[in-house]
Amino acid sequence: MQLVTVFTAFNSAEAQLIRSRLEAAGLRAFIRDELSALSMDGYALAAGGIGVQVPEVDAAAALELIRDGGSGE
Repeated sequence: MQLVTVFTAFNSAEAQLIRSRLEAAGLRAFIRDELSALSMDGYALAAGGIGVQVPEVDAAAALELIRDGGSGE
């Protein structure tokens, strides 16, 4: 399964919020680099953020959900 980053956050709370919204919509989502960012101050910024990833086949649906802000419109 190929994972694609669909959102990049610079704090754990924002990444987890996006992951939760994706999972509530029935999409499998994963967080990349969260533990590293939590263990070292400034790591998230230096490493380019905490990534929210989904399987490649779900990327378009995930991006649409994120773009719509979960409003369903």
